[in-house]
Amino acid sequence: MKQEHDFSNAVRGKFFQKGAELNVPIYVDGPMHKRLERLAKRKGKPVADLVNQLLKRNPELLERWS
Repeated sequence: MKQEHDFSNAVRGKFFQKGAELNVPIYVDGPMHKRLERLAKRKGKPVADLVNQLLKRNPELLERWS
């Protein structure tokens, strides 16, 4: 990596999009991920959709840890 970088031609906010949605990755351990993948495959859904559905149906799971 360079000692100094030249930002003289940089543009502030070049990639900024107002109202853009940020999707943050969430990591689970290997065995849990495999279980979620198998269940999602059976249901014909992506793993993310399955996890969202599980959390929406069981909001008390989130409340226990907050």
